[in-house]
Parts: sequence; structure tokens; C-alpha cells
Amino acid sequence: MTKGFDFIIVGAGTAGCVLASRLSEDSGCTVCLIESGGVDVSDDVRNPAMWPQLQGTAIDWGPKTVPQNRCGARVHDWPRGRILGGSTAINAMAHMRGHPADFDAWADAGLEGWGYADLLPYFIKSETSPIADPDLHGTKGPLHLILPTEPNPIMHNYRQACEELGLVPTDEHNGREMCGPTLNTLTIKDGKRQTIADAYLPETVLARANLHLMAETTVNRLILTHGSCTGIEILVQGQSRTLHADKIIISAGSIATPCLLQRSGVGNPEDLKAADVATVVDSVQVGRNLHDHLLAAGNLYRAKKTVPPSKYQHSESATYIRSEGLPDDAPPDMVVLCVAAPVVTEKYVAPAFGEAYTLMFGATHPRSRGYLRITSSDPFASPLIDPNYLADPYDRRVALEALEMARRIGHSKVMEEWCDTELLPTPDDLANDESRERFLESVAYTHHHPVATCAMGVSDDAVVDGSMRIRGLDNAFIVDASVIPSIQTGPINAALVAIAEKAADMISEKPVLPKMEWRNTE
Repeated sequence: MTKGFDFIIVGAGTAGCVLASRLSEDSGCTVCLIESGGVDVSDDVRNPAMWPQLQGTAIDWGPKTVPQNRCGARVHDWPRGRILGGSTAINAMAHMRGHPADFDAWADAGLEGWGYADLLPYFIKSETSPIADPDLHGTKGPLHLILPTEPNPIMHNYRQACEELGLVPTDEHNGREMCGPTLNTLTIKDGKRQTIADAYLPETVLARANLHLMAETTVNRLILTHGSCTGIEILVQGQSRTLHADKIIISAGSIATPCLLQRSGVGNPEDLKAADVATVVDSVQVGRNLHDHLLAAGNLYRAKKTVPPSKYQHSESATYIRSEGLPDDAPPDMVVLCVAAPVVTEKYVAPAFGEAYTLMFGATHPRSRGYLRITSSDPFASPLIDPNYLADPYDRRVALEALEMARRIGHSKVMEEWCDTELLPTPDDLANDESRERFLESVAYTHHHPVATCAMGVSDDAVVDGSMRIRGLDNAFIVDASVIPSIQTGPINAALVAIAEKAADMISEKPVLPKMEWRNTE
């Protein structure tokens, strides 16, 4: 079968759903959206509190890392959504844009048009927010945001404890001040998870005559001819078919996107040779620059009284913190968040729900860099994923500093109402610097934010340029987390929505929204 479209979008996760919705608003163009997973959403997906149980199920691709040298040779699970809406169907629903300076760093590195003021109109366009500040928030966007109105009672003590330590509270993480304790902004609507597909691809959008959704469809490779991508080869129930489009947009995510490029012969020649794939476009950074947020499930407390079940998604409050000496306008380098449940890694046995709570901690701007590559041209073969966690001494130092901050919060006077016993770390874990590092290695795990495997940049070896075009291919683009050049503070999904909103305008050659100057009061 050969069929032509104006746009083919590979992947119906966050970016793919946004792009499909926005591009198909023009009834004069045809859009094909391809998703390797299914479309059915279960009651468990809709239930915000069930998100930890979704990992490892049929809607999780279930990739794993190689053993991590600085994590006690542990293999890390990397859950990724295998369903329309991608990982927004299995994530923790936290919606944090990042610190404005995170995006301004992209612009300062030469990526004109990607600073915070450039993205702000797209953040606003994307959301319906409970915060009444028209300079920062929207009221008519597809994505419905909430702040918890009935947070778990332990969250009140946690925020008071942060204030007791001198951390000034903030109204929200997406306002003019990101640092300080506050309630998390969540993508929940009418008490149910709102996936990106719920927001951007409701039935009215899916019914558009010019939008074609192909679910349970695997994209095997790109069809490349003389510096152009003329189409894609897909597999449907074992049968190979070909689709063509004027523009191909890859939105398969930080793992699947570089793998698709590599299978198609776009990548580092050494990586391609190892997988027995011929090089078509020499792009040495495909699959490189991989980095990810680590959180540590390491500050665990047995409660004096029963911790009530969460009415949301367990983790309702977080505090972003600057280390001493950082400028007031710098992005925070640490995070401590309160979870009304016991959270441990596979190295430990968790108490029962209601018996314990956790203060999770981590560094927000890791410097360790890893890579991923395909192991063969088979689209169903697992790639080699090495995030190289905690390899940089900076990451270990800041994470351990965040542990100390978590413990100060946990042992504060206001937390005495809840704290019976500190279960982790144990006194032995704190005996000396070496034992602290070994403890960190046993409790750290992914915060599910891999980025930069096809990073955009201005250098000749950057995989994509500032227009999202793949270097070496004149009509192929990447729009997903793989293009993020350096990770921003906090979860990445909110930024992905704004990036995709802007990319839709750029790729369709519409005028981009004018930047919105704003005064950072931090």
C-alpha cells in the first residue's frame, strides 16, 4: 500500500498528540498519526492513585538499562507508555514547566527562539489553569490543570517543616518563583487522570476527516533518498507497507526516536556498524548526550499514626531548593518531595501503605551523560541503554546534599506529629562518606525524564537545528524529549507540550506567537 499525506507523525505520545491536533486544524492538509500501542484506556489508567501499579503492565514498553556502575550494578526499569497518549497514561501527572533560566540557557547557547519568553505564549495556549495570572497562565487551553484542594494532611506538616527551616513558600511551581514549598500542579480533571490524548485528541478531533490515526502500527524505518525522507516503512500484523508524506515528523520519544534513526542509517557510523546497518546520514550525536533525573527513595519514615490514602497521586507537594551560594536567579539544584506512601527500590522491603511515608530527594541538573544504541536492525530488539547514572561527582555531591535537606525536614519539630522512626537511611548508612555514597547508589532510581538523545543545537554535529529539522534531511523533523539539549528543573512533560505547540506553527510555516516579556521576581 502506498498512500500520500501532507504530514506523517511517528508516535502518539505528548508531542505527537499535540502536533496531530494542531496540524489537522487546517482542513486543507492531511495528517497521519502512527502509534505503536493501542487506544483503549482502562479504569486503572483513569485512577490517579493507581499510577505506580501501571508500570510493568501491557501498556508499558518495559525497557531496562544496562547495569549501572555507580548504582551498585543495578539494572533500572525505564517505564514508557505503550498507548495513545504515551507516558502521560502512566506517569505521576505532575505539571512543572521548569525554571525560566533553564530555557534561557538554550537561547544563550545559540538556539534563537527557544528562551522562556519565546515559550511562554505556548505554555499559556496549552493550558486551562486554576491560577488567575494572565501574564503567566491560560484559561482556554486543552490541558486541564489543578492544585489539590484536599491534600493529604501530612503535606501540611511537610510544608510547615520547610518553612521552619527558612524555605520561603511559593504559590505554585509554574509562577514567578519556583523555589520553596508548595502544592504540585497536576494534570487531573474531574478526579481522573487527563492524558495528553484526552486533552488534544478528544472524539471531536479524532473525527476530523483529514486526521488518520493508525494504532498498533510499528514503524520499521525511514525511506531516505538523496537527502530527503520520502516516507516510512510500517509493519501491520506482520505485513510491510509504505506510506509517503511531504513532511515526516518523528515524535517517538527519547528511546524510540534515536533507535528509528539508527535503523534507517542515520547515526554514528560506529554504532550503526555494530548493528550491521549501513550509514546513510553521518550524525554522530544520535543516541548520545543521554541524561535523566534521578530521585532517591531513600528517606523513609515509619509513621506514628495511619497515613490516610491520597485523594490524588500520593505525591502532592514538592520543594525546589538552591544550594547555598547559588545566585537568586539561578535554577534550583535540589528537590525534596513528600510522598504519602512508602517508596523503596528493589533493594528493600517496603512497609504497608498507611504505615510509612517518604521524603524523596534528588539533583535537578545532572551532569552525567550516557548513550543508547540499537543492537540490530530488528525494530522489536531491545536497545542498549546506558544513562551512566551518578558518574559525575557533582551529581553525587548534590544528591547527598539533598538527602541532608530531606532529613532536616523529616526531623523538624513540626514533623514530630507524624514521625515515629527513620527507617532509611540507617545509622550504618550514615557512618562515613563511603557508606553514604553506597546508600545513595542503592536508593536512586529514574524520575522518568530521559532527554537529549537527538539534541537540537547550532553546531554542525547537532542532530536537529532550531527549526526541529534533522540535519542531512530536508523534510524530516524531530519533536519530542530527545531534542531537549539540557534537562530543565522538574518533570519535562509541560515543556514538551509547549515545544510541540511551537513546533506545529514552525513546521506548518505559520507565524510563531510573539515572545512575552515578563519580569522574573526571583
